[in-house]
Amino acid sequence: MTRFQIYIHVPYCARRCGYCDFNTYVAPRAERAGFGDAAALEMELAARWLDSARRGGSGRAAAGTAGARLGAGGEAAALEPAASVFFGGGTPTLLPAGELVRLRGAVERIFGMAPGAEVTCEANPETVSRDYLRELADGGFTRVSFGMQSAVPRVLRVLDRAHTPERVGEAVGWALAAGLEPSVDLIYGAPGESLADWEASARAALGVGVRHISAYALTLEPHTPLARAIRAGRLEPLDPDGQAEKYELADALFEAAGLNWYEISNWAAPGHGSRHNLGYWTGAEWWGIGPGAHSAIGGERFWNAKAPRTWAARLAAGELPVAGRDRPDAAGLELERVMLRLRTADGLALVDLGEGGRAAVAQVVEDGLATVRGDRLVLTLRGRLLADTVTHMLAVL
Repeated sequence: MTRFQIYIHVPYCARRCGYCDFNTYVAPRAERAGFGDAAALEMELAARWLDSARRGGSGRAAAGTAGARLGAGGEAAALEPAASVFFGGGTPTLLPAGELVRLRGAVERIFGMAPGAEVTCEANPETVSRDYLRELADGGFTRVSFGMQSAVPRVLRVLDRAHTPERVGEAVGWALAAGLEPSVDLIYGAPGESLADWEASARAALGVGVRHISAYALTLEPHTPLARAIRAGRLEPLDPDGQAEKYELADALFEAAGLNWYEISNWAAPGHGSRHNLGYWTGAEWWGIGPGAHSAIGGERFWNAKAPRTWAARLAAGELPVAGRDRPDAAGLELERVMLRLRTADGLALVDLGEGGRAAVAQVVEDGLATVRGDRLVLTLRGRLLADTVTHMLAVL
């Protein structure tokens, strides 16, 4: 059976951060109010398409003209009930807690959920309260991931983040009291962030009492306000060498605190990793609900219309809001599989490498980029910093 997951993209934010390139929108409360009904309708149409695929059909009758653009479903017939559900964004917690709980219930009703399923919600610290988090926990959520980004006010201003550092610790405390598993996300390498600034943020993240931390190097897309400010000379450019130094520092601090890396950008105490995220890296299938959400079913990739109004209008017409699709060829699938498996601490099974990849293993090990552990190839710390290079060395059929 293939592990099956649901991702729900809530595209709304109170404001757009200067570095953000996600599919997000600042929308009035009245526009956000219709999201839940539209998302539940998309689940119904998706489930009908999957059922048709299981029966060997095309999904056309169940999903309308958009469904006809999808393939026959391939391995969809082997999908289990949802093992995990992830509400991302955007800022899901701009919606009322009761609305998120209702959507979690819709997943269980429509797709089924495996016993002990993990249910995660991303949150900005300033958008939640003690009662809000308790309502999520009572409604079946198990994890909450807070966007901390930095503990240094000056860096938060550069990133256009609205919360104060103190708010993160308060929100984590509320989550723990409610029985949720909290984690925090950090971003390193912002313009003007010193190594001391980054160390302060990493130590602050450890200090709030979480057992899971994600840390991502800041990347820039050309059209974002932060990229424009750097091009105009108002902020200093990003420093890749400095980002590498900050990654090494974070890894040392987190490991010393008992949080082990289990994926290049994620550290957790034993047993506290994100099962949903691990699913992406280890070959799970998933259906993405919401504007711009991506899905991967039966070897096919497809994605929704980005604009919320277009997405909702297509659903109201009885169609899955699919905007495009792709079925990678053998080389593309090999590159993807190697890239994803290598990102994990479990590494890549040597037997799964193509003939060309197996021939490259000795060079990768000699270069100090990976080590062989039993029958698996695992990246070293240096290899994690050069993961793309290692991937291309090994992804040879």
